[in-house]
Amino acid sequence: MAIYLTKERKEDIFTKFGGAPENTGSIEGQIALFTFRIEQLSEHLKKNRNDHSCRRSLLKLVGKRKSLLNYLMKQNIQEYRALIEKLNIRK
Repeated sequence: MAIYLTKERKEDIFTKFGGAPENTGSIEGQIALFTFRIEQLSEHLKKNRNDHSCRRSLLKLVGKRKSLLNYLMKQNIQEYRALIEKLNIRK
């Protein structure tokens, strides 16, 4: 786990989007966590353009988030729309 993702920050994300800090399996919480990590990796890549392992990690996270978003869209379209609006994800 990276230094930017403290235990308190992770609990805050799952409380805000998953309902409870212990609810780490919720789709909304996982998508929010992936979004936070994607933003942090994007900032890192702006400063370090040749960090190819970080770029690969970023692309893997984007793919995981996309598959979770597709799953959420099939299960509950209203929650999907609310979540992408909250997280400012365009799709």
